[in-house]
Amino acid sequence: MTLTFIEAALIVFVVACALGAALLRDLLSSVIAFAAYSLGVSIIWVILQAPDVGLTEAAVGAGIMTILFLLAMANTVRPDEEERLEPVRLRTVLGVGAFVVVLGATVPSLPAIGDPTAPVVAGEVSQYYIANAYDETGVKNAVTAVLAAYRGFDTLGEAVVVFVAGVAALSVLRQEVFA
Repeated sequence: MTLTFIEAALIVFVVACALGAALLRDLLSSVIAFAAYSLGVSIIWVILQAPDVGLTEAAVGAGIMTILFLLAMANTVRPDEEERLEPVRLRTVLGVGAFVVVLGATVPSLPAIGDPTAPVVAGEVSQYYIANAYDETGVKNAVTAVLAAYRGFDTLGEAVVVFVAGVAALSVLRQEVFA
């Protein structure tokens, strides 16, 4: 599997944002880093040809969660500390490093994006969808046919999650007193 420059840059960006969100002492900076992380992950989902997951990540992760974090910050007291970054224990760094190495070792075994011989693409279910989606659903786009017809309940579940998150955010914002 080879990475393009954009994919590699996105991975570096997402990792840097995750580290920033975890290590920055300033809460506003940490929330901004988290929002950027979530937006980067949503772009990665789009590149991986999962726009429904990318849209959900952008709406819930970068949108609603950022608003809720900012509201929580507005209602709390900021500590007066001079240090910019959180101190990190060596044992934590070693544990996270070991986890990253184990996950990183699996990356070379992944098929390339769009590889027609990949097990998912070459599988029975995928071939059935590709061969029959247009005829059985009458939808011109195969991805839409799969999301709306074959995986309709799953898509409905995703829509419900986004809707509930939006309603929860609106109810919190409605109760908020901005003075």
